[in-house]
Amino acid sequence: MRFGLPGEPLFPSLKDGTILKPTLHWLIEAEREGRLNAELCYITGGMSWEADYNLIYPEKGEVMDLVGWVTMKNESGKTFENARIKLMAGDVSKIQKDARIRYSAGYSGMGGAAPPVSEKAFDEYHLYTLNRRTTLRNRQTKQVEFVKAARVKSIRFYVYNGSGIDLRRSWPSERTRNRPDYGTKSETKVHVMREFDNSKENSLGIPLPKGRVRFYRRDNDGQLEFTGENTIDHTPRDEKVRVYTGNAFDLVGERRQVNFKTDNVRHMADESFEIKVRNRKEKETVEIRVVEHLYRKRNWEITKASQDYTKTDSQTIEFRVVVDPDKEQVLTYTVHYTW
Repeated sequence: MRFGLPGEPLFPSLKDGTILKPTLHWLIEAEREGRLNAELCYITGGMSWEADYNLIYPEKGEVMDLVGWVTMKNESGKTFENARIKLMAGDVSKIQKDARIRYSAGYSGMGGAAPPVSEKAFDEYHLYTLNRRTTLRNRQTKQVEFVKAARVKSIRFYVYNGSGIDLRRSWPSERTRNRPDYGTKSETKVHVMREFDNSKENSLGIPLPKGRVRFYRRDNDGQLEFTGENTIDHTPRDEKVRVYTGNAFDLVGERRQVNFKTDNVRHMADESFEIKVRNRKEKETVEIRVVEHLYRKRNWEITKASQDYTKTDSQTIEFRVVVDPDKEQVLTYTVHYTW
């Protein structure tokens, strides 16, 4: 911004398509006339961006190629000609009229420069600079590639959470936990999960902004087929990315409570479950991770189990069950609660 001499305009004339409402006016007082260079910085609405990732797998195997794009949207009412654009990634806090809205990615405005996108840590966030000037017109959406990696190693695994309960989201009330039928609903779906390391050794190792991830696999005719999508959170380098992509068609789970006894005088309860997992694939042996949440009381002990398990957190255990093609595996366990 420039303070001009009498008769000179303070700002260059606005171009067509610029919205003039609301308008801001300044009244400037000075002891004498003169020129002064000043910087005007403000936050505007209507500007947004998000990240999109395409993960492409070959006909067979789990080594993929990854391409990431930033998608910018301009709904500000103004066209930005030949602009330098920076994008701020992170959980940037910003007050909204509707308190339910949270910023997870910010649009930093105009400024910056280098080929096609450069990234650096900035304050507690990450800043992505488009290294070429670009014109972003009003009501326009524009995409720019910002990451590309080949031969990224990943794994696919299956998870059966038969109760459908996720204690990370909410802990049931004591009254709910004491109901004999609580947690006995049997889910049948087996989740398909994919996981990869965001590391330099795995052809990545850069901060990945929050965004949508789409998975594709190449068919034997060479055509890409869509196999699922989800979102990832902001992921620093050297951290794992784990994504749910759908439910396995040929894998089925079944879970039922076979015993429940409670003794409120002695402050204890025993509960037993039988879990079946079936593999209807014709040729492929699979491993299914059977996840069980111990939700009734915080003090528990597994007194019987038909196979080994791993304690993954204070209220969760996991069985690794290998199932041959067109076969079924059955596991059982009993948990003893005290309070």
